[in-house]
Amino acid sequence: MAGEQRRKKRNKKMVFRINLMFFAVFILFSILIFRLGIVQIVYGENYKKEIEREVEVPVASTAPRGQIYDSKGRLVVGNKPQLAISYTRSQSTTQEDMIQTSELLAKMIKKDTEEDLKAITERDKQDFWIIKYPNEAAEKVSDKEKDKLLASDMSSKEVDDEIYKRTRERITEEELNAFKKDELEVLAIFREMASSRMLTPHFIKNKNVNEDEFALVSENLHLLPGIDTTVDWERYNALKDEDGEVTLSSVLGNVSSSKEGLPSEMLEYYQSKGYSRNDRVGKSYLELQYESVLQGQKKIMKNYTDKTGEVTKQDVVREGQAGKDLVLTTDIEFQQEVEKIIEKHVRSLRGSNYFLDRGFVSAMNPQTGEVLAMAGKQFVKDEKTGETEVMDYALGNMTSQYSMGSTIKGATVLAGYQEGVISPWSVLVDRPLYFDGTQPKRSWNTAGFGAINDLTALRKSSNVYMFLIAMRIGGQQEYIPRGKLRIDKDEGIRKLRYNFHQFGLGVKTGIDLPGEVTGQSPIPPNGGNTLDFAIGQFDTYSPLQLAQYVSTIANGGYRMQPQIVKEIREPNLENNQLGAVYQSIEPNVLNKITMKDAWIEHVQDGFIQVVNHPQGTANSGITNKKYKIAGKTGTAQAYYGGPLKVQSNPDTWNLTFVGYAPYDNPEIAISVVIPWLSSDKSKINLHIADEVFDAYFKMKTKQKDEENEEL
Repeated sequence: MAGEQRRKKRNKKMVFRINLMFFAVFILFSILIFRLGIVQIVYGENYKKEIEREVEVPVASTAPRGQIYDSKGRLVVGNKPQLAISYTRSQSTTQEDMIQTSELLAKMIKKDTEEDLKAITERDKQDFWIIKYPNEAAEKVSDKEKDKLLASDMSSKEVDDEIYKRTRERITEEELNAFKKDELEVLAIFREMASSRMLTPHFIKNKNVNEDEFALVSENLHLLPGIDTTVDWERYNALKDEDGEVTLSSVLGNVSSSKEGLPSEMLEYYQSKGYSRNDRVGKSYLELQYESVLQGQKKIMKNYTDKTGEVTKQDVVREGQAGKDLVLTTDIEFQQEVEKIIEKHVRSLRGSNYFLDRGFVSAMNPQTGEVLAMAGKQFVKDEKTGETEVMDYALGNMTSQYSMGSTIKGATVLAGYQEGVISPWSVLVDRPLYFDGTQPKRSWNTAGFGAINDLTALRKSSNVYMFLIAMRIGGQQEYIPRGKLRIDKDEGIRKLRYNFHQFGLGVKTGIDLPGEVTGQSPIPPNGGNTLDFAIGQFDTYSPLQLAQYVSTIANGGYRMQPQIVKEIREPNLENNQLGAVYQSIEPNVLNKITMKDAWIEHVQDGFIQVVNHPQGTANSGITNKKYKIAGKTGTAQAYYGGPLKVQSNPDTWNLTFVGYAPYDNPEIAISVVIPWLSSDKSKINLHIADEVFDAYFKMKTKQKDEENEEL
């Protein structure tokens, strides 16, 4: 009886527990159904939208670069359209997808040039081999090695990376070299695809795409996911001479290719400006200096992708626009004529002048600073063929420096006025100067010119007159025959350099190009060097600095900033004409020299005498007196500093000239620099200057006649 009661009592407890459990399950299901109802009824529409949501991804495409024209509107640098094949990678694309597309595309286009195949690295081949042969790749690392790695403290990612590293390292040379040419062609296409950014067009081939390739790919785009046919552009120089040399090529600079993209040293800078890694940008000189205006405005597309990463539609956010055009200050016809003059005269003397390999002419409008010509030629020996080629070296006008000799004596005389050691018409005695313990210092006329004034000193190019100015500036007022040179060399050269800097000698000219030099300004080891400075035999200057200096004298004392670009224009692609003016580059006065106007005019008279007086050093070499030319000759004894290997630096001669015309209303100022001749007897500097002035004024007359005919 007691046992029966205990059994009934246990059954009741069990039934209660079961009922309690069923009740709990009922409550939980009720809560679940309630929550599902809320999700479906209240939030259902939102979740549905989330599933169908499209992601907006902005994508920029390149635009043609701005073109470059000369001062008369002739095209100098332009863009040549070319057929291209591009690839846009979606978010869902796998390596296997790219391999499949690469194999199919390789049957339609050629991607087997030396440049294409040379770009393939060993790492590219290794990665490609692993993808192509996954089973063989898996066997490169044993299961035992993998288990040991998994049992280590390494993370799963570190394990995967280590397995991949060992796999790659164990691929043999024989396996990598087993790729056939058609497989390498597939690899060349694949590596382009693999290097592309998500949803950003990347060129697979944009050079030498023929019409058959373009048409075949266009017809099969439905089989080539991500591939598109488009039109790209190639930068080209429109002006080449008969030898294929490009006028002003060294000054115009270069643009990176789509493969090069952004320069690594400026990557962060350009990316902060909104550039993409594969954007083409100016790498040097004019293309670099005006990158911000030459670079086109990209077309901005907004891609809408679904959750799988596939593009569902596109909208144009901003239309693209070609970059703005540049108009140079240089007349290309005049530039090319000056180049021919330099080459002709340098070539004629090379046989008797072993070290002579270059020549320069800088021409400026002294009133505005506009660069009328910046010409340089260099004879370069090809190490492979042994042939000598003539290269454009216009850049050397601002990137190389030389001792300029007596051309700078105008600045020395004006410095003497400014420092109060001489005045206009001051008479000093030109005779050999003998100092204790040194070689005599004298003029080119070794006996001396006797008592002469400042204009005669300029006309005859007296060295001694300039030495005496430097001595006085350095604190020694009188020459004592056979005595010691007692000048303060440092103070003397400091004052001279300060005055020279006002003309642009020894400082940057400010030209709108990067990379110009200032010249060399060493510390003088003795007082004699300070005297040498006064005749252009110590510091070095660039040909462009020399042109700025003579322009400052020609225009009455205003140092003008040289400018090679005079206008920025809106692009006009419809009729290949110049567009509207976006910005005019106005003349910029860097400084007005502190000398009195009357002093400058006095030195101008001296420069007129140099060319037009029978005793002037340029009188016989400058024959075109009708152009009213004023100027100053220069001869500097200089150490050779060129590319030829020599046992010791031989003595050579730099022949120079500065001048302007017409002297009563100057419109052109030039410098001529011919370094490293074997002797100082040639008049090559004067012959070049004479022909440059003649070319300028004849071209000006010709253009006026053409304008009158049109009217």
